[in-house]
Amino acid sequence: MLLPRVKRKHEPHRFDDGTVRIGGEIYGLATEISDPTGGAWAALTLMDGTRSPADVAEAVCRRLPGVSALQASRIVAALIASGHVEDASAPIPGELSERERERYNRSQAFFHQVDLAPGRQGWDAQVRLRAARVVVLGLGGTGSHAAWALAASGVGRLHCVDADVVELSNLNRQVLYTEDDLGRAKVDAAVGRLRRLNSDIEVTGERRAIGSEADLLSVVTGADVLALCADEPREPGIRIWANRICARAGVPWVGGGYNGPLVTVGAFAPGRGACYECLAAGEARRRRPGLPVDLGGPGVVAASAGVSGHLVAHSVISLLTGVPEPTTGTVIGLNLIAPDQHVWVRHPPRPECPVCGSDAEIDRVTK
Repeated sequence: MLLPRVKRKHEPHRFDDGTVRIGGEIYGLATEISDPTGGAWAALTLMDGTRSPADVAEAVCRRLPGVSALQASRIVAALIASGHVEDASAPIPGELSERERERYNRSQAFFHQVDLAPGRQGWDAQVRLRAARVVVLGLGGTGSHAAWALAASGVGRLHCVDADVVELSNLNRQVLYTEDDLGRAKVDAAVGRLRRLNSDIEVTGERRAIGSEADLLSVVTGADVLALCADEPREPGIRIWANRICARAGVPWVGGGYNGPLVTVGAFAPGRGACYECLAAGEARRRRPGLPVDLGGPGVVAASAGVSGHLVAHSVISLLTGVPEPTTGTVIGLNLIAPDQHVWVRHPPRPECPVCGSDAEIDRVTK
């Protein structure tokens, strides 16, 4: 039986003019309700996990004789649909062991707080992560932090790909390596570290360079999401390859990186907004003619690499779980030396684009 209860951190507040605010002060979560009859406030105070929706509606009518049974039922239904209310009787999914519930209880609290989809309780997102397969391509500054965050978050199968060895200059920002790893293949050191971080997931790796679209296709086939954290080859561009191959394979992908203090991440999914090439073309049209576009560079500190990697991991988790709602076809970011200069890049698909345009005809590869 559904037993509605207002979520923790979503407790309602009633203003002097009768307006009810539910969802707290977190930007993007709170909802303000015009409540002239007082029915919404009464229903929220009665939703403590001990009454069914019908019982709540009946109690509202008793408390407020001017509210009809139909009005009360509609108010209760609207509040349940708002996402600020949970089902106190919902069981924890059986897929998760007691050990996993203990490991991820803070993750569950995060998902529970920010997910406004009715009927979900936070553990649903963790189950989706547990069932997912993510490929992290590139284990440098961005990729090492992203892989760490995805393993810690409980992605069930994590596959790491990199061709390089650990060098001393890597250690200012690449979190998975130590001085003892100098000269080792990055992928070997990374896989070992990630397995020690989380033995409840499967971590695999391969040392290889991506030299063609065929190489990239062989890596992403069967993945749920690609985390693209590599910047080579630069010509014609591995992001161009990812854009086309992932569209063909039906695999969403996330690309992130840094250029000095500028940190950006983009998320792309077939059929959901503009592709990477359309965004790049839109930015080229917007910029002053002749201004060079440089989306990478050697300037980086541990903090900027960490922000970059964790933005990638956050976008991957969003794509896998739907929490928060993924912002696909978009590049976002921040400038660490100019906090007021947020990055928000969005352009419509070009009709003639062979990847995402209205005339696109892509042969899908079965996952």
